[in-house]
Amino acid sequence: MPRLMPDAGPQRVLAVSNFVYTVGSGLYLTAGVLYFTQAVHLPASQVGLGLGIAGFVSLALGVAAGHLADRYGARGVYATTLVVQAVATAGFVLAESFWPFVLAVCTATGAKAAGLAARAPLIRHYGGDRPQEFRAYLRAVTNVGISLGALLAGRLVQVGTLTAYHLLVIGNAIGFAAAAAVLVRLPAVTPGPAVGGPRWIALRDRPYLLLTALDGIMAIQFKVLTVAIPLWLVTATTAPRWLISGTMLTCTVMVIAFQVRASRNIDSPTAGAVAYRRSGAAFLVSCSLISLAAGIPAWTAAALLLIAVVIHTIGELWHSAAGFEVSFALAPKHATGQYLGVFGLGAALAEALGPGLLISLCITWGRPGWYVVGALFAVTGLAAPRAVRWAQREQHTQPVATPVSPATPASLR
Repeated sequence: MPRLMPDAGPQRVLAVSNFVYTVGSGLYLTAGVLYFTQAVHLPASQVGLGLGIAGFVSLALGVAAGHLADRYGARGVYATTLVVQAVATAGFVLAESFWPFVLAVCTATGAKAAGLAARAPLIRHYGGDRPQEFRAYLRAVTNVGISLGALLAGRLVQVGTLTAYHLLVIGNAIGFAAAAAVLVRLPAVTPGPAVGGPRWIALRDRPYLLLTALDGIMAIQFKVLTVAIPLWLVTATTAPRWLISGTMLTCTVMVIAFQVRASRNIDSPTAGAVAYRRSGAAFLVSCSLISLAAGIPAWTAAALLLIAVVIHTIGELWHSAAGFEVSFALAPKHATGQYLGVFGLGAALAEALGPGLLISLCITWGRPGWYVVGALFAVTGLAAPRAVRWAQREQHTQPVATPVSPATPASLR
């Protein structure tokens, strides 16, 4: 299991800020929907619609924030996104009808997407020789923080009063604000000089866009654990319902313990491509096992589901490590924020479209849908190596970016 905090220095500041942030995130991830349906009394259909709108609104913000971080300094842009998240989240207590709810959740979700892109240059600058491995470490820390936040949220939801729900929201906002306060201790990263060529180069990099799309398809796997398995367990199997928490706990513990180790040997885009292929195969096996849990005795179904979750999480470890590697290694250093903002579009689309797709295929259609989803992951994994090779060829043929002199006329930039 990784150490909770690295040695003193910028990495520790980033890790502490990330830990505080994710404790707050754990509060919201666990009970955010319950707050709006149980405390604010919005219909579930309106909550779902608002979250979908927020997901699509946030798509473009990551690219723009990443570009700002590259040009004007990542620390300031990232800290600003955390403050905006804190204010928007605190505004949830005033969102007593649909449109104020949409405004607040769109602002918070957009700031979250922008923050992930703005943080990327900081990870690359302070991540040492292997920023991808440091990113994997931060993911392990993220799961620790979310677990603690989930425990706190569970207690507040059990109380169930309006005051308890308000405390949940305010605690989330305080977590974001505290993360921004910690980040101030991080030394500023001087942005690199402007370089010649088109401004939005990431949006013109076709191989990188293809990899973004493939990673986005693969990212639907995150919703298998949080959406498809709970619904399948309740509606199609006789497994005990407490196993929903058991599957999440199994995944969380494995990520905390093994994400850094899984990323350590994935040290090149080629290795990342192989990890994508392996993860697709793992997801195919796990989806097939999940489908077989229907119509069998309860404890057999429970054992089968737990085995499937373990295999699925192994695939998740490989998928995450592959994404860390290719997204950083194939992005030019002077445009890290912009490129990582583009790469985040895939995950954002998976966030917006994944639940509906999985419900339609795996729950509404049933057992055959699980095989289709597993095959989708497997085919995507098989396509990744070719896309990585294309991106590497394009990377080697691109001219080296050169700084633009301040005296250069704008028309020539």
